[in-house]
Amino acid sequence: MPCWDLLVDKTDLRRTELREHEAPDLAPGEALLAVERFAMTANNVTYGVIGEAFGYWKFFPAPAPFGRIPVWGFARVVKSQAPDALEGLRVFGYLPMSSHFVARLTKGGEGFVDASAHRAELPPTYNAYAEAPADPLDDHRALLRPLFMTSFLLDDFLAEDAGLKALVLSSASSKTAMGLAWLARRRGVRVVGLTSPANQARLESFGLYDEVVPYGAAADLRLEGPAAYVDFAGDRSVTAAAHKALGGALSRSLIVGGTHWEARGEGQAEPAPGPQPVLFFAPDQIRKRAKDWGAAELDRRFTEALKAFVAANAWLRLVHHQGPEGLSQAYSAVLEGRAAPDEGHIIRLD
Repeated sequence: MPCWDLLVDKTDLRRTELREHEAPDLAPGEALLAVERFAMTANNVTYGVIGEAFGYWKFFPAPAPFGRIPVWGFARVVKSQAPDALEGLRVFGYLPMSSHFVARLTKGGEGFVDASAHRAELPPTYNAYAEAPADPLDDHRALLRPLFMTSFLLDDFLAEDAGLKALVLSSASSKTAMGLAWLARRRGVRVVGLTSPANQARLESFGLYDEVVPYGAAADLRLEGPAAYVDFAGDRSVTAAAHKALGGALSRSLIVGGTHWEARGEGQAEPAPGPQPVLFFAPDQIRKRAKDWGAAELDRRFTEALKAFVAANAWLRLVHHQGPEGLSQAYSAVLEGRAAPDEGHIIRLD
């Protein structure tokens, strides 16, 4: 069976290679899954940017110096030596940018778990696969479930700070930032988005933010505190400018993403005054709320919020790409920041 992988150089995310190969023989307990569809977003770029530090390259090994950037979507079991994963099983979860992949699927929790040895020490959130019968909202699920889940968990985390009056979000055109803005404003929190001048007018038209500010004007930010800065860009110069402008109004600072991936390698940026930026790691909040509420209640609350977001934001349009060529084009567009804020890129391989 012919298969392919889109490999990405870990040291140069622009360098990719489409590598074809035959499907491997399966060992007892393994299943071969055909990738059906997945989303390509700035979140996937972040996986590549911080892949070494946070283990994202470890999920789907590749020959050095390459890696396989993880994505979220749907896949179907096409061959199986795994008793729990029969041929035809369709799942949603963490996938590689590939036509096929091998997983050691076993029953676990509310669905399935990849029990492969190389994934044993990795966060369990990313090893879980949910059975996923076909649904008309599958494209929206592929695009928004991982991103909006982070938005949902961020909002839940920030809501614990009852005194927080305002948020400032960098990379305000990213889907995760937009989801957080929508959720936080429902709670009455003022939300300001920082974005490129090219995206400002379009973002303003979505009605997600109280104010949209171009990066060049970040030094002029003025807000009534307590306020939090949530960094989806990973650009230290923007963080420093926002921290300095907000001054004493800034009570906390969170690091979430790295959409401005090239800025990470630039010289010594001015240190950000004020509160020390702290990494927000979504799986930690998932574990906390699964313990507090139970997994079923967590999923119910999230699903309710996701459906409401989709219904309230008709501006979001899906852009479909087909096969490895379409994937390469979508990856390049997202990597270089050419994807429009109102576009959701879906790769179809079936």
